[in-house]
Amino acid sequence: MATFLYKLGRLAFRRRHFVALIWVALLTLAGVGAATAPAAGSTSFSIPGTEAQKAFDLLEQRYPGMSADGATARVVFKAPEGEKMADAANKAIVEKTVGELGDGSEVVSVSDPFTTGAVSRDGTIAYASVTYKVPAMELKDSSREALETTAHKAQDAGLTVEMGGDALQAEPETAVAGEIIGLAIAAVVLVVTLGSLVAAGLPLLTAIIGVGIGVSTIAALASALDLGDTTSTLALMIGLAVGIDYALFVVSRYRSELAEGREREEAVGRAVGTAGSAVVFAGLTVVIALAGLAVVNVPMLTKMGLAAAGTVVIAVLIALTMIPALLGYAGRKVRPAGQKGGPPARRKAKNSAGASAEGSTGSSAAGSAVGSSEGSSEGSAVVKPSLGTRWAGFVVRRPVAVLLFGVVGLGAIALPATQLELGLPDDGSQPTSTTQRRAYDLLSEGFGPGFNGPLMVVVDAQNSASPKEAADAVTDGIKGLEDVVTVTPATFNKAGDTAMITVIPESKPSSTQTEDLVHAIRDAGAGVAADTDAKVLVTGATAMNIDFSQKLTDALIPYLALVVGLAFLLLIVIFRSILVPLKAALGFLLSVLAALGAVVAVFQWGWLAGLIGVEETGPIMSMMPIFMVGVVFGLAMDYEVFLVTRMREAYVHGENPHQAVVTGFKYSARVVAAAAAIMMAVFAGFIGSGESMIKMIGFGLAIAVFFDAFVVRMAIVPAVLALLGDRAWWLPKWLDRALPNVDVEGEGLRAHDDAARKRAEDDEDEDRTLVRV
Repeated sequence: MATFLYKLGRLAFRRRHFVALIWVALLTLAGVGAATAPAAGSTSFSIPGTEAQKAFDLLEQRYPGMSADGATARVVFKAPEGEKMADAANKAIVEKTVGELGDGSEVVSVSDPFTTGAVSRDGTIAYASVTYKVPAMELKDSSREALETTAHKAQDAGLTVEMGGDALQAEPETAVAGEIIGLAIAAVVLVVTLGSLVAAGLPLLTAIIGVGIGVSTIAALASALDLGDTTSTLALMIGLAVGIDYALFVVSRYRSELAEGREREEAVGRAVGTAGSAVVFAGLTVVIALAGLAVVNVPMLTKMGLAAAGTVVIAVLIALTMIPALLGYAGRKVRPAGQKGGPPARRKAKNSAGASAEGSTGSSAAGSAVGSSEGSSEGSAVVKPSLGTRWAGFVVRRPVAVLLFGVVGLGAIALPATQLELGLPDDGSQPTSTTQRRAYDLLSEGFGPGFNGPLMVVVDAQNSASPKEAADAVTDGIKGLEDVVTVTPATFNKAGDTAMITVIPESKPSSTQTEDLVHAIRDAGAGVAADTDAKVLVTGATAMNIDFSQKLTDALIPYLALVVGLAFLLLIVIFRSILVPLKAALGFLLSVLAALGAVVAVFQWGWLAGLIGVEETGPIMSMMPIFMVGVVFGLAMDYEVFLVTRMREAYVHGENPHQAVVTGFKYSARVVAAAAAIMMAVFAGFIGSGESMIKMIGFGLAIAVFFDAFVVRMAIVPAVLALLGDRAWWLPKWLDRALPNVDVEGEGLRAHDDAARKRAEDDEDEDRTLVRV
């Protein structure tokens, strides 16, 4: 592979105009497609196979026009101090508001609190329920604006008015501020790492182009493939991060090759042949992790994963072709590693002279093949060791202490993960500055916390001899359960074969007591089904959240097995080793567990919650574990591939195991650290979001990257390799023969060097012969 990519890099460098034209054409085509494509269709959330989803589907079938999964809103009114909602003036305001709420084109019904009994016992709080024809994600902005305008009118008339419900949840907006902050920090890190504005600008430019093509393509295909706006969210975040990282690795290697005295075209070929090989396999691990989200069998997650995987593929292709082309345009503006200034031509001549003096074996050969990201000696007898070299030297001298410190430290941080409670955020987790949270608190004050999460029990009595008896049996059974405040009478459909029963729990929607109640109703329903042949299903937003959390929990182990298993096989092919991939997988699991422990400590237990603006603690978002596994695994394998391939490269070229670890750090640690810092900056930019879910994702991914890059890859990995020695690179002979040789280390390029050197020596011999003649 190294030889093929070497030729590809040189070809892109020579044909830079053609390559640049292709990518500009693709960006233009994707942009035009996105601008002219029809809007996306339905993007309603569904969880196939769950009881809550089956109940929703049954209601759609048995109650035509009901819009069981339609958006809902609650407008909560509170009377002024010393007054009641039933007072004539206050009642008139509420009735006028109810009438105006019902005027919307997407509104199905609006309940009057005075006719439905939706007034608190002390008479100070009341609420009106609004039901819409379409799900929350499909609701028009005009409907949301009408809801807010009408509520504000009632507020101006003298009542306290707050709004809650999923109708207020607009489709997630792109966190522009977070992305800008991430890009700004990435730019600073790139300038420091690469030493010039031009070199730093190349990864940023290509990452933006890659994300532009990916996101525009998603928008262009949204209608045809039933993709929603949320599909591009993960693609944008991951595409931007890996796009910068992959380009950074290639540009950094290119500067190293220049520092060895190579011509620019040759340096580009070498950079793509070596670092490009690592980019290809690192990209494959990310694609495996993202595409593997299909295992969960939640359409939304599957689409997000596949879209993000496609953007990663684009980032890989850009790093292999567009970066070499842009390096051709940049010319001498991208300088060799270690060169701070001075006339480039003279520096190049000195580097060339130093390179020609190198031997063809031993450490000189290794130095030529590996390159130098720390700069060449350039005539100086002593080169000051880099921080990465000094750290690696310390680790190989004290591997046991470093390993114990890293494992015990991460293990301690991971302990809170044993108390992990999963759920989905509701209005109770919103900041107190939002109307949703204030409406939630008012309903809790007037009607109890469980009123914010009513359960809908559906009785399918189509096969029952007496549907009414079946519904009565279900109602009586639920009344006898713990944590139940209210059970409404059964409401039958026109056919009389299906009934709906609303249950108000005593506890808040995200509590474990409410989850236990859902399971208790389902268990009781099983007995009713046996006696009456009627099916009992529990649904509603709370039940849907519970089922979604359970589905994700059940899918986590198969997902881990698939992703880690495939990546393990891929790493065996890359490293020609059994123990190195095993160590990589175990290190990843340790970093993810530690990150989950930190998330539990902050967002569930409230430790240091005020520091990052967490106002309400509670269950961890159910998508968090599987989301972290998918995203962090891909990024962790990136760091593993780029760091350890340099170590294996040095080992294959003749260095002893301990020296190979130091060499790998000398040439890769700074770039890997820079890549991790960029990732952390991108993710940490989302911590400032007011949405608890986005804040949690930003914090979890940022801390996971920190643990994996700086503790696992920078400390535990070299310590383990130092302890294993030659055994780290052991592979059974039969397996070695069976596996394809992908040549990530660039051994084929070394053979290419030897052939070129032999041709040069033959030419010199021929010249000497001619001179003698």
